[in-house]
Amino acid sequence: MAHPVASDEQVIVTGTRDPHQHARDSVSPVVVISGAQLRATGQADLRDALTMLVPSLTHQTVGTGTANTIDSINLRGLTSNQTLILVNGKRRHPTSTVYYAPGPQQGTTPVDIDMIPTSEIDHIEVLEDGAAAQYGSDAIAGVVNVILTRRKHGVQFHADNGGYYKGDGFTSRESINGATELPNGGFFNIGAEVKFQDHAVRGGYDNRTKVVDNPIISIPRELQEVIGYNMEYNINDTLKLYSFSTDSHKNADALQNYRTGTNVSGATFPTLYPNGYVPIIENAENDYSVTLGFKGDTFLGFDFDASTTYGGNHNDVEIANTGSQSYLSTYGYTPTQFHQTAYTDTQWTNNLDLRRSFHTPVLAGPINFAIGAEYRYESYKIGAGDYNAYYISGAQGQHAIPPGLASTSNRDVTAGYTDVSTKIIKNWQVDLAGRFEHYTDVGNTEIGKVSSRYDVNKMLAFRGTISSGFRAPTLAEEHFSSLTESPTSASGVLAVDSPGGRILGARPLKPERSTSFSAGILLNPVRSMHLSLDAYQIDIRDRIVVGGVYSGTNAIAAMEASGLYFPSTSATATAQYETNGASTRTRGMDITGTYFTDLGRYGHINWDVAVNFNQTNIRSIARDLNGNPELNAQQQSFLTSYMPRNKEIFGGTWVWKNLDFTVHEIRYGRTTSNNTYWNDVPASMINSVHSFLRWVQSPKFQTNVAIGYNVTPRLHLQLGGNNIGNAYPRKIPYSVQYLGSEIYNTDVQQMGLFGGYYYLQLDYKL
Repeated sequence: MAHPVASDEQVIVTGTRDPHQHARDSVSPVVVISGAQLRATGQADLRDALTMLVPSLTHQTVGTGTANTIDSINLRGLTSNQTLILVNGKRRHPTSTVYYAPGPQQGTTPVDIDMIPTSEIDHIEVLEDGAAAQYGSDAIAGVVNVILTRRKHGVQFHADNGGYYKGDGFTSRESINGATELPNGGFFNIGAEVKFQDHAVRGGYDNRTKVVDNPIISIPRELQEVIGYNMEYNINDTLKLYSFSTDSHKNADALQNYRTGTNVSGATFPTLYPNGYVPIIENAENDYSVTLGFKGDTFLGFDFDASTTYGGNHNDVEIANTGSQSYLSTYGYTPTQFHQTAYTDTQWTNNLDLRRSFHTPVLAGPINFAIGAEYRYESYKIGAGDYNAYYISGAQGQHAIPPGLASTSNRDVTAGYTDVSTKIIKNWQVDLAGRFEHYTDVGNTEIGKVSSRYDVNKMLAFRGTISSGFRAPTLAEEHFSSLTESPTSASGVLAVDSPGGRILGARPLKPERSTSFSAGILLNPVRSMHLSLDAYQIDIRDRIVVGGVYSGTNAIAAMEASGLYFPSTSATATAQYETNGASTRTRGMDITGTYFTDLGRYGHINWDVAVNFNQTNIRSIARDLNGNPELNAQQQSFLTSYMPRNKEIFGGTWVWKNLDFTVHEIRYGRTTSNNTYWNDVPASMINSVHSFLRWVQSPKFQTNVAIGYNVTPRLHLQLGGNNIGNAYPRKIPYSVQYLGSEIYNTDVQQMGLFGGYYYLQLDYKL
């Protein structure tokens, strides 16, 4: 694995309209990660590779069901919905699947970044600053901009294979990328990637069977194929045609809770499954995006960029190896595989960006002026499942979507922006940005941003930003409903505009609005040493979360009003909905440092350190139409303490002749959770929405080591291990272990649950 910062001298395009801006000279903190660094981590998922390199990036440890197949990231202790994902500077469409597993990400519909092939990535720019005034909705925490490769020659092949120390979770990823030069200096890159990931299971002893046979804590089995291209053609000296695209297909099987053959508290089918059964959520997902654009410098003296992007995600969801107790009772038989639903999300985005520099004798530098407009059409569709899958209590494991909850929604978004940057004096740069957006469903917003940087000398500089932000509720947040069943309980999420949602007191969703402040200092105390410290505060009003937890008869009545029926065998039942549940304040600090040591004949070492401190506090909690608080103690802690209070990455890479050796240590700070009671407590506390066990997850260390060798100038081999000490999180107490088998807290965003991982990697260039 390489050091976290690819190059402070990298020219960046994120957070600036200046085409000559370097990362080290930016007015906002931008971390640059090269494609080689991502691949060198040995991680098959782009999400996991990024979180190993950037401490302010985190992700939920593991989900359940369909949520377990979504690879998303989030910045600065906020959710993935509050981090904007771009590809070559263009907005990326989100997944169609709602992350409904409990935890900080519950209810989000993020971008699945693993749908972008790593073989096509040149580098990634992470803007750690609010940027909604520049890019629009979602950029409250920051922006992750994936820059695709622009090579003109050669073929590159990459392969890595690995698995966990325990012997499961085998993962294989192979990719190939080819490039050729087009006439007049253009290029065409095309790449393909295939990834396979097998199940890894980390459950404990099931208190019904007394053996380790419940796979609910697991990663899904996945087979994914991705193809993508990036091209640019010079039509003449002043006009260029460009296009890029990705197309991905993923099949994923997620294991559910084990059902015993004689269990009286959950639906059983002793004839079909005399030894019990494990329902399997099967996802068949297609994800696609294509961009076509023209850019040049011939429009009324302006440099221009006109583009259109169409992208979408479609997920067919089925459940297999299960049955329907209701269908069996009525018709005398039950299918074992059911079509549950199909989700479809599409976006069509059109942009016109104009940029021009004006010189004036009054200022120390040119005025870089930019103006632009955007039109976006968004649509979201929820399809109904098969009749046998939603009949009364539906299939065990997950209730299908009935026709009454199937829906199609859409909206139009129009926006305009302006951006001005200049140097007032030689060492003082000021950037101003303003944006107006109109949503046909949630109205208008005006947001702005002021950034400044002052270089005292070559060794010391200061920078800071004040900005306002905005995030519109996604169409999925407004219309999604689901019912998930476990052997002894069932939980549902209701759309805010559904009959059941209205019964519980749900309100129409409003946009989130934010105010952000940041201040930083940059130091170059000695040659080859670069340090930065950036402190920030992010206030978010009307934050959209899953709240309003109701249990018992209230939950059952609300769900049945929406056509979702709890199985009669469920001992406990809960229902929730999306809501503007809280206003929060997030404060933190990012620290980075790099140092280069020249060892002469023994090579050189690139040292690095990166630290994130982060804390979120709730400033106010909303109430529903019935006067009840929208968030209970557990939901409050999802926002405030389920993410690490700090995360540190430090280490270095030694390069000597054909050998490279990398060691990095990652420290994950503590998390504090409020866990649901399941065992050895009074019946009134089982799955209570009021009583929880407060549990502190102590800090954990993870050591990653890799050794590589250039066998030939074209062939590089690398052997590595992540978490070589085979560290695991603390096991949670038995009283909060569901069925005794969920021995780890799956909701927090700390280190992984699967132990040490080793891999072998090959890179070959033609």
